[in-house]
Amino acid sequence: MGSTTAGVVFIVSLLVALALVHVPLGDHMYRVLNSTKHNKVERGIYRAIGVDPDSEQKWSTYAKSVLAFSLISFLLLYGLQRLQDKLLLNLGLDPVPDHVAWNTAASFVANTNWQAYSGENTMGHLVQMGGLAVQNFVSAAVGIAVAIAFVRGFVRKRTQELGNFWVDLTRATFKILLPIAAVGAIVLMAGGVVQNFADPQAVTTVTGGSQTVTGGPVASQEAIKLLGTNGGGFYNANSAHPFENATGWTNWIEIFLILVIASSLPRTFGRMVGQKKQGYAIVAVMGVLALLSITATTAAQVAHHGTVAEAVGASMEGVEQRFGVENSAMFASATTLTSTGAVNSFHDSYTSLGGAVLMLNMMVGEVAPGGVGSGLYGMLILAVITVFVAGLMVGRTPEYLGKKIGAREIKFASMYFLVTPALVLIGTATAMAFEGPREGMNNPGAHGFSEVLYAFTSASNNNGSAFAGLTVNTWFYDIALGLCMLLGRFLPIILALGLAGSLARQTPVPVSAGTLPTHRPQFVGMVAGVTLILVALTFFPALALGPLAEGIH
Repeated sequence: MGSTTAGVVFIVSLLVALALVHVPLGDHMYRVLNSTKHNKVERGIYRAIGVDPDSEQKWSTYAKSVLAFSLISFLLLYGLQRLQDKLLLNLGLDPVPDHVAWNTAASFVANTNWQAYSGENTMGHLVQMGGLAVQNFVSAAVGIAVAIAFVRGFVRKRTQELGNFWVDLTRATFKILLPIAAVGAIVLMAGGVVQNFADPQAVTTVTGGSQTVTGGPVASQEAIKLLGTNGGGFYNANSAHPFENATGWTNWIEIFLILVIASSLPRTFGRMVGQKKQGYAIVAVMGVLALLSITATTAAQVAHHGTVAEAVGASMEGVEQRFGVENSAMFASATTLTSTGAVNSFHDSYTSLGGAVLMLNMMVGEVAPGGVGSGLYGMLILAVITVFVAGLMVGRTPEYLGKKIGAREIKFASMYFLVTPALVLIGTATAMAFEGPREGMNNPGAHGFSEVLYAFTSASNNNGSAFAGLTVNTWFYDIALGLCMLLGRFLPIILALGLAGSLARQTPVPVSAGTLPTHRPQFVGMVAGVTLILVALTFFPALALGPLAEGIH
């Protein structure tokens, strides 16, 4: 089987698997997040934190709960890092420097998982398990909770109540994320992914090409140079490292796990609003945008111009040999279409147009299918903007799911859409305006600009992947990117909840002959088109200075 055929089989089998679990997983999440019963474990948690699980919160109280929980999480994670040398299982490591601790705490609390350090050389086991791993669950659960609260804004009428954040958080963590992670961990271990307490003094031999490196746990720094991998994860090489992604089929499993919850949440949405077709329409928009991304990224990598690339049939620079171009392009698309940050190839080595597509995936707002929870409410806000635009075209007050989209609602939606572009463009412009941040670029000209643009795009959209080639472990980048991660996470959440509160107070309007059908292919195309047009108008000048300029050079 040729590499192209294998790549097509890989993608098709992945899409089939996601389609098969869409209904059962979506229905499970619907039952979990809308149940009126609380089991003993849940009640014990509610008693411990002093919460009445049967009380509900208006949108502002819900938002305050999100912020309070996240602030406490930030302080605890920051403290764990700064006190690392005094904790158990510290592996003899020093306290994490203050600017790195700030950046890391902001990253994991904001569900970004950006890492400006080498994991095995910076963090002890307790900080990894009790700090970073915990935030991997609860920060994702925050996204699910906000998504469900947002959907309640469409479902409910003449009320200010959107549910209880603490109940939604608990159920998302213990009944959705933890079970899927437990099963996924067993499957990955069966595939050869290592799960252990590594001895930092142990001697490990890593071979790359004709050279062999012997050193610490995985001889990380030299292995990175030899194996052509990039930073992130415990072993710094992320999912390009065989300890974290052992074979081609574990690569398939990891991509599946990246996409499965976010792609199933539209089913939950359809069940909640009582119109399953609405859920299918939303997942169809996600699917259209995802397929465009996968096709464009793969085409850019396979059809790369250049003597060497044409001779071997594709651009193999920075690609892990075990996976090849097609499967690496699929992983890159999946990770930038979602708030994941994991990588199995070197994005800085992608073709100029391939790198541009990866940036566009994040600039779209990571809605195809997007982050866990954040992808759903981001896509629904784009649907709100679309019906508003459609209403202007026909001179009719726009409606979506029986709720009018008036001045207040469109202000919330517009501000939501403008937050991350402002952070990306202001952050990139600031970095390029000063000599110190510019010195962090590994490459001059357009490619160096792309490295900076990618970093701020990834941070502001809470993605966490790195273009690499940029030295970001400095005071400027640690502080600036940390601010972008926090503002890019919590300002949109506040605006989404504000919009949900405004919708929940309304009395639904009946469907009439002038109501725009929002479950048909026409609407799917409109949402996809509006999304791409808005992104193109916002980011084209920046892309023209970076990857597009490099591509036509």
